[in-house]
Amino acid sequence: MSELPNSLEDAIAQSRVATQAALADGHTRLQVEFLFPELKHQLVAEDFLPVFAEYESHLKVFFADAGGAALARRDWADAAFKITDIGTGRAASLQSKIQPEDEIFLFVAPTSVEVPQLEKLCQEIGDRPLVILNPRLEDAGTVGIGYAARKVRDRFLSTIESCYYLRPVDEQTAVFRCYPGQWEVWVENNGEYQIIAELPEKPSGDDLDLILMKGQPQTTAAAATPTKKPSMFKSLQRFLKALSS
Repeated sequence: MSELPNSLEDAIAQSRVATQAALADGHTRLQVEFLFPELKHQLVAEDFLPVFAEYESHLKVFFADAGGAALARRDWADAAFKITDIGTGRAASLQSKIQPEDEIFLFVAPTSVEVPQLEKLCQEIGDRPLVILNPRLEDAGTVGIGYAARKVRDRFLSTIESCYYLRPVDEQTAVFRCYPGQWEVWVENNGEYQIIAELPEKPSGDDLDLILMKGQPQTTAAAATPTKKPSMFKSLQRFLKALSS
């Protein structure tokens, strides 16, 4: 069982460890999510990049669009790795973005709009490892993308292992996963956070509602001793305000 982080900085550090553990266990398609709307994705990516330190120029970093990639190239002018965008358009153009010397890939904050291109890029990548950081594939905007596009998105998401996930549902509840641990639901109780459920899969909205209504451990095995943690959200909110200023 992992510790709930006290700040976003702690969460990013945890996610690096979780990603390295998942890569070491042979997982090649990974996803890391910090579900806070205020986040500046490039700054989060910068703190996450030490995961790939050993790869140097063999890392390739993708941003969702050309503007994001250009901004990162400006701010990371001394980076040894290559920076590009997912882009749109012809398959040949997408294929040219993946080179034989590329060994590992980071995709920063792709959206549902880029899913078809992202899936094609992942096909070109093959068995080489990739990490998707803070994807926005299931946001409110996906409601209007159409049935066929949703099917493509869902098929693609089914190939991804979520190795780190932190989502404050509200100021009293959080859903958390840190590989290789299970999915956990934490709830505030008298100023402290306590695990009330451990699950083998990400809880759906209905699952979460049932867990919160019952307000007691919903583990698949014997219930573990409840673990408490001081409130994380005050420090997270301060951190986010500093990040957004």
